Amino acid sequence: MKLAELDTPTLILDRRRLQANIARISARAHDLGVDLRPHMKTAKCAEVARLATAGHSGGITVSTLKEAEYFAEHGFNDIAYAVGIAPAKLARVAALHTRGARVSVVTDNIDVAREIGVRARALDARFEVMIELDTGDGRAGIGVESDDLIAIGRALHEAPGVVLRGVLTHAGQTYQGKNIDEIAAVAEAERAGAVRAAERLRAAGLPCPVVSVGSTPAATHARNLGGVNELRPGVYVFQDVFQAEIGSCAMSDVAVSVLATVTGQHPERGEIVIDAGGLALSKDRSTAGAPRDVGYGLVLDSACGGSLPEMHVVRVSQEHGIVKAASGVLPFDRLKPGTRVRVLPNHACFTAAAYDGYHAIDDAAEDVVAFWPRVNGW
Repeated sequence: MKLAELDTPTLILDRRRLQANIARISARAHDLGVDLRPHMKTAKCAEVARLATAGHSGGITVSTLKEAEYFAEHGFNDIAYAVGIAPAKLARVAALHTRGARVSVVTDNIDVAREIGVRARALDARFEVMIELDTGDGRAGIGVESDDLIAIGRALHEAPGVVLRGVLTHAGQTYQGKNIDEIAAVAEAERAGAVRAAERLRAAGLPCPVVSVGSTPAATHARNLGGVNELRPGVYVFQDVFQAEIGSCAMSDVAVSVLATVTGQHPERGEIVIDAGGLALSKDRSTAGAPRDVGYGLVLDSACGGSLPEMHVVRVSQEHGIVKAASGVLPFDRLKPGTRVRVLPNHACFTAAAYDGYHAIDDAAEDVVAFWPRVNGW
């Protein structure tokens, strides 16, 4: 099948860019002396996971239990579910264990830690648990110096059927870094916080074999991961416009794009309309605070090249995307209704979530070489 034969909007994956992105961060993990446990919340695809785990322990990270179940079905048996566990979901975790999958969960709450022990007994199950830390992101996790750290650690360690596996943190504030030095500083604060928490647990006589950190900007720009043994970036496999804007990659590294069709022209407004709107692109506006704001996506020609002037999706409704030139006038003679374009997403995770899989190509080739399914849902 050719790209020109695909219905639009649809999601395109450039395998060569994907493989280069994976190789780059894999090499970084080796250079930094840590295992790579890629976060599959971006790709949610077994084919991508196989590429991303090559040369490492084979462990992955997921953001939903549906992902965990899907990856277990595809032979991945060392899975970290890196969202605070709701006790009611532990039965699904136990079911995965009976199928041979080792699934660790996380918590930052003493009551949940105690309930995990209760559920382990009730389900005759064994749960491996990471304590989630807040090292500056302010989303989830407990403070590194919190008394609850030791209390949670002890509650988990002393409960029959529960294993305290270590500490885990995500410095999401790396995404607010304005330059590489700022991102590197956040990565160092993340590392130092996680190592400090591990030291406190060990000083209290509690085990902490795993010290896990994450995020694509930190993986790209961290200068030292001493004391850490696991790295969990996710979006790096695809990259996106926002990552390019904050220096995690070049725009030419972005491996996913949305193939769309021009459906209308409005020269009086200096706009064209494409059939990729908020559902196809997402309504993420992450580049709003970046050096270059591309609206809801950067629009390129059908080969994902730069033969057209810079264009942005400036407005979306459910199925409509409104495109303007970044400066000057759109070349309406080259963007007639029926013309195909490619849109690089602001945030690959959100954009990919609208689709059931990837039409894979190699470089700018017109041939679709594979269709790789993905899993969605919870």
